[in-house]
Parts: sequence; structure tokens; C-alpha cells
Amino acid sequence: MRSIARISISPVKAFRLVHPEEVELGPDGVAENRRFFLVGPDGERLRSSLTPWPVLVRAEYDAGEERLRMEFPRGPEIEGAADALGDPVHSATGSLDVTGRVVEGPWEAPLSELAGHPVRLVRLDRIGAGLNEPVTFVSDGSLDRLARQAETTVDSRRFRMLFELSGCEAHEEDTWAGREFAIGEAVVRVGGPVDRCAVTTRDPETGERDLDTLRLIKNYRGRRESDGAVLFGVYGQVVKPGRVRVGDALEPLA
Repeated sequence: MRSIARISISPVKAFRLVHPEEVELGPDGVAENRRFFLVGPDGERLRSSLTPWPVLVRAEYDAGEERLRMEFPRGPEIEGAADALGDPVHSATGSLDVTGRVVEGPWEAPLSELAGHPVRLVRLDRIGAGLNEPVTFVSDGSLDRLARQAETTVDSRRFRMLFELSGCEAHEEDTWAGREFAIGEAVVRVGGPVDRCAVTTRDPETGERDLDTLRLIKNYRGRRESDGAVLFGVYGQVVKPGRVRVGDALEPLA
């Protein structure tokens, strides 16, 4: 039986993943997932593929109370209002064109110290704006196939997917494009493959490059002919919002 093995979110884009037992899947994704991002001295978004240090920081976001808490690798643990909004920000770095407002709070100094340059926290103007699609899937079968290619275990967190699936054949999710599935109280429509970047080559605990995942995937899967992209996992859209829990079955709909 195909089912949800793990849920992974990060309130701040590129921070360490957290793994709730359940999430509310809305039309634009999970409200607590990538609701915030970081900008550097130039006002542009810090890209996770080029910036390894944010993975050392863990955050929890309470969307109901509008509180954000951060844990830094050597302290401190800080908390503040997630809606204390300041200057507007517009960033078109990478594949995302996003707008938001700076969140004033106690995190600016420790973030800047960790980075070695000024860093500000920005709240996106709308839920889901920091995502290419609201939902992403990767299966245990695909991860096992990559592990055989790598001749070592592969931590699924490298791929930062919302839902990790169990009970699947290798790259079975690639065959589901256009199909709808019920998961818990929600219904999703599976889309196309996810174009992978260099963040997958970094250890999800340390941010250090330690596995050439892009080369490994390319060697046995090739590249997309149209643009040379290396593909792993799939996107999805929300057809019906609802609660999704670890252990929920992924059930195809006619």
C-alpha cells in the first residue's frame, strides 16, 4: 500500500526541515512551509543552492498565534512576532519572483552573525509564493534506486520534498502525471517532474557538499532533452484541501 512515510516542512526557506505528524494542506500548500525567506545585503533572496549555512538553523512557526521561533546551532533560542512587518522587498533571483515584507525581530543579529554579512528575514505576501508548486512527492523506491547507484544510503531530506511515500516502485511517481489521488482528507493532482539543483549535494545536517547527487541521477536517468534538467520526484497541485497525516494512504481516484 502506498502511504505517507514522512512529512517535511521548513517555515523559513533553506532552514533545517522539521517533520510534523500532520499538516493542513490548503489550496496553496501548507501555510507553515516556506512562509519566510532570507535576503542578503543586496536585498535579493539567498538561494539555498548557493548558501549552505541556513540549514544549521531550525524554526517553528505558529500560524494561528503568528509567532516564529528559531534555534541556532550554538544558541540562542529566540522567539518573536511573525507579523511585525517592515520594509517591502521584491526579489527575482533564481526561478522565483517573490514579494514580501521584512519581519522585524530578534533574529536579524544572530542570522547576520552566522552568515558573516547582513541578513534580513522576509515574510512572503501570500502563502505558497515561495514554492514552484504547492505539493511535492518522492518515493522510497526512487530513493532506494539512487542509493544503489551511489552505493551508500541517501538521506531523503536532501530533496526537501513535502511528502515522502512508502510502498512504491522506483520512480513510479513519474508515471502519475495528470492523475488524482486522495491522501487523508485532501485530493491532489500529480504534475511533472522536479528539476533538481545543487542543494541536493549537501548534507542536510551540516550543509557541506558530500554527495554528487546530480551526477549520480544523470548517470542512470539522463537529462531532460528540452533543457538538460536533472529530474527527481514530482510536483502536485491541490484539488481539495484537507488534513494529511503520516500513515495516510495514497489512493488513486477514477
